[in-house]
Amino acid sequence: MFTAIWALSSHRSGFFSPAAVYLVLGALASAGLSLLGIDLLDPIGRATLIEHLAEFAVIVTLFGAGLRLDRRLGWAKWRSTILLIAVVMPLTIGAVTLFASAFMGLSLGAAIVLGACLAPTDPVLAREIKVGPPGTGDRTETHFALTSEAGLNDGLAFPFVFLGLYVAGDGGTDWLAEWLAADVVYAIAVGIAIGVVGGRLIGAGADWLRQRGWLRPSYDGWLALAAVLAIYGVTEIAGAYGFLAAFAGGLSFRRYEWDHEAHDRVHGGSDLLEKVSELGLVLLLGSTVTMAGLAIPGLAGWLLVPVLLVLIRPASVLASFAGSPVKMGERLLIGWFGIRGIGSFYYAAVAINAGVLSTGEVELIYWTIIACVGVSILVHGFSARPAMASLPRSGQARRKS
Repeated sequence: MFTAIWALSSHRSGFFSPAAVYLVLGALASAGLSLLGIDLLDPIGRATLIEHLAEFAVIVTLFGAGLRLDRRLGWAKWRSTILLIAVVMPLTIGAVTLFASAFMGLSLGAAIVLGACLAPTDPVLAREIKVGPPGTGDRTETHFALTSEAGLNDGLAFPFVFLGLYVAGDGGTDWLAEWLAADVVYAIAVGIAIGVVGGRLIGAGADWLRQRGWLRPSYDGWLALAAVLAIYGVTEIAGAYGFLAAFAGGLSFRRYEWDHEAHDRVHGGSDLLEKVSELGLVLLLGSTVTMAGLAIPGLAGWLLVPVLLVLIRPASVLASFAGSPVKMGERLLIGWFGIRGIGSFYYAAVAINAGVLSTGEVELIYWTIIACVGVSILVHGFSARPAMASLPRSGQARRKS
């Protein structure tokens, strides 16, 4: 904890991210426990634990990401986000699927699952590349695009995970209509709708309580936790995508009484939860790392790491942004900072718990994700601050456009 406090206090003046420090601490903990003969947490056998811890960390951060975004909704203003979601993410899933099927020996279903797990960019770890707190503007198009992309693609990867599981478990095409109706149309539409309505109602309800003296401003920071748990819980009961609802809820909450001072306090509570979740999850996942596990992906699995981070992601972004008004320098940064993280482990745990993949495929998927996320945390963490410092700030305080 002392090291975490130092990392959070010092990272703005150094060339590292707190997550990189936590990852190293986790790896050292793994080595120390092994030397003492203490059994490490089995990430495959305890996939349910990892699933729920990652789930909590992601939904809190998604709600916080929605709170941060000041830009008004609209196709033209969110063009970069739409390109990243509608073009870059499917291209990434397709490219990883082809690579995993051709070179890693995974079945088609398992390869799709790996592609879907690695496609989302991470809202938890991307501290340096996110927009600022509510009312501080977008900073730059790069900050806005990366923040909004991470807020949406963590939920929109769900249909592709289920697609891979259907292919692996059922075969044939009898399930296709059900997948399209239930896992694509219904789950996406209902998730967004519940998030929008829930965020608006909670914002209005909190304001109503404050006016009557029944909610003290000093407790506004807890609203982020209460709001996201309520919205996520209702959405999951409805069988829709809670990740999408969490992000939409944050956006909707932010847009109730735009200039209300409570937004800063609610964001402060959300930001604190994000930091604690980041520390806990990265330490935990880092402590599961073993040399035997790192050998499981083999040459092909480790080769996927640079292929994904240096080739697939940047090439997909440059291709999708052809003709976009976004400047080339920002396109390159958006392509480079496709940071992978906690969301990938959540999806991996979901796939493991589904029980349709073989043990060998499950291990290969999980440890390949460990390799990709670990390298991403390090290389993106060390390059984020100097890269983002090179961008001119375009956002203005209380900017709404």
